[in-house]
Amino acid sequence: MEASSHDGFREFVAMRSTALLRLAVLLTGGDRHAAEDLLQIALMKAYGRWARIEQHEAYVRQVMYRQQVNRWRLRRHRAETTVPVLPESGTGADTGADSELRIALWAALGRLSKRQRAVVVLRYFEDLPEAEVAALLGCPVGTVRSTAHRSLAKLRTLVPELGPEGPAGRVQPLTCTPKEAQR
Repeated sequence: MEASSHDGFREFVAMRSTALLRLAVLLTGGDRHAAEDLLQIALMKAYGRWARIEQHEAYVRQVMYRQQVNRWRLRRHRAETTVPVLPESGTGADTGADSELRIALWAALGRLSKRQRAVVVLRYFEDLPEAEVAALLGCPVGTVRSTAHRSLAKLRTLVPELGPEGPAGRVQPLTCTPKEAQR
């Protein structure tokens, strides 16, 4: 790899690794070690092709999605691993209510099935269109729609604050609530 490409890769990793790790943690269901492995694999694959890649972050995210989907397919029979402590977010200060909601949302995401969690993360956290989520997960668009509907309903049941009326009766947008996890 040329020195300029190497420097560009190092800058990319320095600037984007926190956000990419946060995505990896969501994709792995809160398993920090698996998330670090997932990100490391994606970055290794990108490093070898760095000079030929036009959109670096899109490429790394795509590798992460596909790698995690392959892990899910290979480990269908294994039990899901949950962690009792949430990873550090690296963002600024939170209010107490935001922190409590985020903790409840993390716990609720951990109780979703792997497919449900993947659909919620890709559809709402990554804000991908249904067709792209379907292509990434290798299923029909209708399956993505029904899974998203069931997943949001389950999240609302597990975390009532995510419903149409949140704390103190204020109306909250339903489709944006999983994005609360990225704050």
